[in-house]
Amino acid sequence: MSRRVVRQSKFRHVFGQAAKADQAYEDIRVSKVTWDSSFCAVNPKFLAIIVEAGGGGAFIVLPLAKVWQIPDYTPMRNITEPIITLEGHSKRVGILSWHPTARNVLLSAGGDNVIIIWNVGTGEVLLSLDDMHPDVIHSVCWNSNGSLLATTCKDKTLRIIDPRKGQVVAERFAAHEGMRPMRAVFTRQGHIFTTGFTRMSQRELGLWDPNNFEEPVALQEMDTSNGVLLPFYDPDSSIVYLCGKGDSSIRYFEITDEPPFVHYLNTFSSKEPQRGMGFMPKRGLDVSKCEIARFYKLHERKCEPIIMTVPRKSDLFQDDLYPDTPGPEPALEADEWLSGQDAEPVLISLRDGYVPPKHRELRVTKRNILDVRPPSGPRRSQSASDAPLSQHTLETLLEEIKALRERVQAQEQRITALENMLCELVDGTD
Repeated sequence: MSRRVVRQSKFRHVFGQAAKADQAYEDIRVSKVTWDSSFCAVNPKFLAIIVEAGGGGAFIVLPLAKVWQIPDYTPMRNITEPIITLEGHSKRVGILSWHPTARNVLLSAGGDNVIIIWNVGTGEVLLSLDDMHPDVIHSVCWNSNGSLLATTCKDKTLRIIDPRKGQVVAERFAAHEGMRPMRAVFTRQGHIFTTGFTRMSQRELGLWDPNNFEEPVALQEMDTSNGVLLPFYDPDSSIVYLCGKGDSSIRYFEITDEPPFVHYLNTFSSKEPQRGMGFMPKRGLDVSKCEIARFYKLHERKCEPIIMTVPRKSDLFQDDLYPDTPGPEPALEADEWLSGQDAEPVLISLRDGYVPPKHRELRVTKRNILDVRPPSGPRRSQSASDAPLSQHTLETLLEEIKALRERVQAQEQRITALENMLCELVDGTD
């Protein structure tokens, strides 16, 4: 008599839970654009959401620490002037992706079938890949050190590209045979995880070895829904979360070296469909609650956090759940990467929780428009006044600035009060 052996995994009991209503972000007009995008980005400080607007391109940024003080005497205004405008695409841009290890390197792809890699600090085009995709690009993903790209295209081809050489190093036609869009992400083992559709329009997931694209490492059919599956991959746990546009669930799988290689873990289900999804970087999670993932689910008019946790009885830091993870500091400058250098991400420990550094050194080899520099003025001769400020002097200046701000706010309150009195007098005479 055979006995089934249950696969051992510390992630078998991961469960998802929606945040309470008072933790959701209400009254947000999420974009209705038909582009198959997540419409949302998040980091440990801010949440950004694409919102409905004529012509597109509008977005809202909200602080995650939801303690707001909005005084009635301070006018609220929208930011209408960008720090920099990157011009190079001839059609709408639908994909943006930051380089995982190089400072200020941003990838963009649009409806013109072109991939452009920018140095946003100088506004320069570093690379333009304009002859590799004959049709619309559906997705682009960097590998862990940013040396390769995985792209999917409307021509049904999965490509591995070396952007600095401008070469396709491997490709697979019809990784999924259906005509609906595919998605692809790199795993920490260097494999490619894909989602797509079969010829019969069933949703499907696959795992591929770029060194041997002839046969998939794994291929599994899912269901017959028509929403594109957006994969969110966590390299620390090797869990991939699948969020379908229009679905009301998140399915998650663990990728291992053991057959069948992609192991189903569980499904988080809710009542309302999702229009988009944001995925928090690991450094933004609450390690004291054994939180291993957090999503920001977009509804029609709100954004709802969803928390994934591993139940543990101990209150101690769980080393097995939180290996050192990529931090915000770059490992390379843009010029170093462009010259051919590669580097793995700079890792940080989450043992005491992630605390963003107060002062971050910024090293540049060219003029960088993202640097905050004092306004130009008459040149001064070198003197003792050019020496670095002492701690005492700096504290004194900060106190003076604080006092000036308080004085300005008091004057604005006084002006507001006088304006209100004037309005009351005018209304009384009427």
